[in-house]
Amino acid sequence: MSFKKWVLICLWGSLCTTVLALDYPQKTVRLISPIPPGGAPDLIARAVGHRLAQIWSQPVVVENKIGSNGQLAAEHVAHAAPDGYTLLVGMDSLFVINPYLYKKTSLDVNKELIPIATLGANQFVLAINPTIPVKNFPEFIEYAKKTKPALAYASGGNGSQHHLTMELLKAKADMDLLHVPYKGGTAATTATIGGETVAMFSGTSNAALIKAGKLRAIAVSGAVRSKLMPDVPTVAEYYPGFDNTIWIGLFAPRGTPESIVQRLRLDVARVLASPELIEAFANAGGIEPMLTSADDMQRLIKRDQAKYSKLIGELKLKID
Repeated sequence: MSFKKWVLICLWGSLCTTVLALDYPQKTVRLISPIPPGGAPDLIARAVGHRLAQIWSQPVVVENKIGSNGQLAAEHVAHAAPDGYTLLVGMDSLFVINPYLYKKTSLDVNKELIPIATLGANQFVLAINPTIPVKNFPEFIEYAKKTKPALAYASGGNGSQHHLTMELLKAKADMDLLHVPYKGGTAATTATIGGETVAMFSGTSNAALIKAGKLRAIAVSGAVRSKLMPDVPTVAEYYPGFDNTIWIGLFAPRGTPESIVQRLRLDVARVLASPELIEAFANAGGIEPMLTSADDMQRLIKRDQAKYSKLIGELKLKID
């Protein structure tokens, strides 16, 4: 769907249901990021926030509230006044993984936060230590199936998307690998480069390490090839239907007026369609703008919840 058509549909729906909040915002808007500066949600928040501030002629500031795998930031926004001035720029895992992974959570994100808009998407890169005797994805699968004991792979932690993406591949390829969880993606990358493990699904932020020859990229996890690495095939080219793309979205506290929600959706759509934003995302590790309707975003959340809840159940993963 073209940007112009998307905006017209949104505008027509808005006018049919409520008057747009044309006087919003009248003061500083805070975007809460659940991870430290430099990660994808933070980079997206700053790029989108900068351009929203230009549209609104009001300050937009990014605040990092880190802890509990994003739950701290989500709780902060959920408990804020539902007036559109405190918003969450959150990763999909908050909504589609955490509810099934943690035994106890103090927040039901699906009831206490409203999905406003998708913002950006990124895919993982299957990267291997270049010293192992494989040059491409089919060779890796064959090598992994033959090697005993099982090859070790790194992840950013139990239940992380690095971990779950590899488990999806293991199921598709019918192979065995030993999972070695680390505290974050950086530690997992260091382990793979150092030879403690031989493979990992990493973010495209590791493109510089791949270019330097410290890692070898053999596949990407999305439905289409990455613009950042067009010569690297998708897993789906060998296992049709495989698609594990991570996405970042904008969320507001439950009870936020519909007029403000619609205004946010329209203004975010304007921002995501701008060449400046597309370039900023590309420079931030190959992130691609992700523009969906409100209904499509709800369907996306439900699809990923079904996928991850099934996988987490099969793996019997639970974190206290």
